[in-house]
Amino acid sequence: MVEADIVIVGAGAAGLSLAHRLPAGTPHRPGPSVVLVAPPAGPLRAPRRTWCFWESGPGRFDPATTASWEWLRVRSRDGAVVRRHIAPARYKMIRSDDFEAMVDRDLEDRPGLRRLEATVGTVTPLPDGTACVTATDATGARVGLRARSVFDSRPPGRPSAARTRLLQHFRGWFVRTERPVFDPAVVDLMDFRTPRPARGLSFGYVLPTGRHTALVEYTEFGPAPLTSAEYDGALEDYTRRVLRTGDTEILSTEQGVIPMTDAVYERQAAGGSVSAPASVFRIGIAGGATRASTGYTFAAVQRQSEAIARAVRAGRRPVPPPPYPVRARLMDAVLLRALDTGRVDGPDLFFRLFDRVPAQRLLRFLDGRSRLYEDLAVGVRTPVLPMLRTAAELPWLPRRYTCDR
Repeated sequence: MVEADIVIVGAGAAGLSLAHRLPAGTPHRPGPSVVLVAPPAGPLRAPRRTWCFWESGPGRFDPATTASWEWLRVRSRDGAVVRRHIAPARYKMIRSDDFEAMVDRDLEDRPGLRRLEATVGTVTPLPDGTACVTATDATGARVGLRARSVFDSRPPGRPSAARTRLLQHFRGWFVRTERPVFDPAVVDLMDFRTPRPARGLSFGYVLPTGRHTALVEYTEFGPAPLTSAEYDGALEDYTRRVLRTGDTEILSTEQGVIPMTDAVYERQAAGGSVSAPASVFRIGIAGGATRASTGYTFAAVQRQSEAIARAVRAGRRPVPPPPYPVRARLMDAVLLRALDTGRVDGPDLFFRLFDRVPAQRLLRFLDGRSRLYEDLAVGVRTPVLPMLRTAAELPWLPRRYTCDR
């Protein structure tokens, strides 16, 4: 049995971010002993992906940033355009390979840190407040870990009960064009000049890294992912018909599914005792770090990780804080229900918000950091009556474990 102060299960954005932020200690004051457990190569390891977030000023992960922008653009279905200058903030893009390489350099030879490649089976809270982790390493040998705190970033095996459950699903192409068709100063955050799906909404998303290069994504908010052929058909249509890229080389692809749900994520596992409460915590997407109305996750993961690291440095019990305040989660629940029922037109709603709400206020709102008066100011820019009707019915709707109607 391996003993440690902290075990981190999973080495994606959440696990690596927490390991990166935990105190490293000094020769005179050792930091916590940490075991970081990553799954072996295979289906349990997260695929390569791109994370985006906005941030003011220099940031911790700037050395790994692929590109950043001060201008965001949203296009309506009929081609109307709204551009927003978000300075002093910048919209930043990090590719997972670059993020992992940066964190790996930071963790290399860190005292008290052990990295283990293994498949975790169970995480069991014990009556004394510690937890036991069982795993199988690459050779098939069983490994037992015991820690004062375990932070588990694995997706839950069963979705939590929810009133509304949509998926943000997408496929993206990293492309190179013969003609200089991209504006490297502006991100197309939502371009609604895409075919409307039978349920939900769709949009294009363009992250230019030069005049000839960009990540171009096709995204839907809807009930189920598409096939690879359907995604590629949608991307072919968007790049050729809408963006008019001409001859285009596809350099690589990425694909993903992000839950958009009003489910309540339990950040702490049951177990332990009254005198020694369980110290098994869920972090990242498993701990509710995904903003239900937008799918953004990376910035909330960083806030969550930093709060845990501060608690460890101060010698407090490192309970992860809620990634978003209650008010933000309630507003997300209303928006998701309104979109899912078709009471509001999604493309019109998002275009209206970017067109009528000051950029800095809207970014704070989308990040879950706005104040009550700002939330009210944003709310009056939405279709008020359908949103009020939706808010009134939510308390009476049951939470279910499936999206069956």
